[in-house]
Amino acid sequence: MTVELLHDMKPEIAPDEAARQRFVSGLRSFVLNDLAADMRHAYESRVLPAFRKETGRDPVDGIEVHRALRGDPAFKAYSATRVHAQRMVWNSVAPVALRDRDKRRRAAEAVAAQPGSLSLDSALEMPSNVTAIDVHLMPGSYVGREQAEDTGAIYDQGLAVFSMGLMGRNLDDIGLSMSAYIKARYPDFAPACILDLGCTIGHNTLPWKQRYPDAEVHAIDVAAPGLAYGSARAKMQGQAVHFHQMSAETLGFPDASFDLVFSSMFLHEMPRKTIARVFEEARRVLKPGGLMLHMELPPNTQMGAFEGFYLDWDCYYNAEPFYKAFRDEEPSELCTRAGFAPDDYIQFVVPSVGAYGEQAVADMVASEGSRAVDSQTTGRLAEGVCWFGFGSWAR
Repeated sequence: MTVELLHDMKPEIAPDEAARQRFVSGLRSFVLNDLAADMRHAYESRVLPAFRKETGRDPVDGIEVHRALRGDPAFKAYSATRVHAQRMVWNSVAPVALRDRDKRRRAAEAVAAQPGSLSLDSALEMPSNVTAIDVHLMPGSYVGREQAEDTGAIYDQGLAVFSMGLMGRNLDDIGLSMSAYIKARYPDFAPACILDLGCTIGHNTLPWKQRYPDAEVHAIDVAAPGLAYGSARAKMQGQAVHFHQMSAETLGFPDASFDLVFSSMFLHEMPRKTIARVFEEARRVLKPGGLMLHMELPPNTQMGAFEGFYLDWDCYYNAEPFYKAFRDEEPSELCTRAGFAPDDYIQFVVPSVGAYGEQAVADMVASEGSRAVDSQTTGRLAEGVCWFGFGSWAR
């Protein structure tokens, strides 16, 4: 299924366009549920027994699973169909976004005076991991190149098709789920100033403003097109958020400025050295007692070999070359290397609010439990998705 976006910059989709997007979304669901299950069955029934016969042991990691599976027809069918479906996502929304450009301009102008702000920096040096790669096969990546003005709309609409309804009607399920967990788990924590790193269009920024309405919320990204779109998108929903074109490596904020520094699906798109600097900057701008929190893919160190392979697939076939290197890191060590105390580390797996409801989050917290990290639902856009979070408190 696809979702109809809630704000006034949502496109006017013709019946044939809607049918095309529903088909693509349905194809992705088929790939990530049915074909993924077939590939797992092929692994367990054919590939794993053959590997054991040849080596006398099980694969030790996702790399060995990948090598063993690559020749199997189930892997080939899954991978070829998923790559084509990914390209079809962007092809299904780009013509609509380009056609609706004037409508979006008028909608943005109508809310320009609403609370919130947008600060762009034309002198900012763009990192090559954004400009040189069509990240997740999105033509032009986050900067858009020829279609820069339309990039935010393409991303917004594409994510709606891509996520098959699993990210919520406003594509904010990650933000809703993570903020619900923090609110329930730490009821005395009331952040007055919140920063979202790598916000793209701010879809997971807004839930923090909704959860903590008195907080001052800032969101940064290096790519201007998504920020401009996201600022108008937020104002249309009555959310006062301050968007800045800024690198997370060199934050333009004073020391001890924020109570909460958050990111979602951001770290795995950066080189390791960049991640280290981002963590150091996050620690610098946190107030004592503040929280650094990242929603990300679960680490290979805490996953079985097949699950690790399954998540690392994107590194090889979805134009996300830093994906596996990040997942090979131990999250707690990333925090301690940045200067956070080991005892202040936290991690959890929270059920999706959209899939399970907020009560499921509250019940999990009340039972002092957490979903399993090594699970077919953790971090995967499939039925019953759960989100992995980690971070650290600042002293």
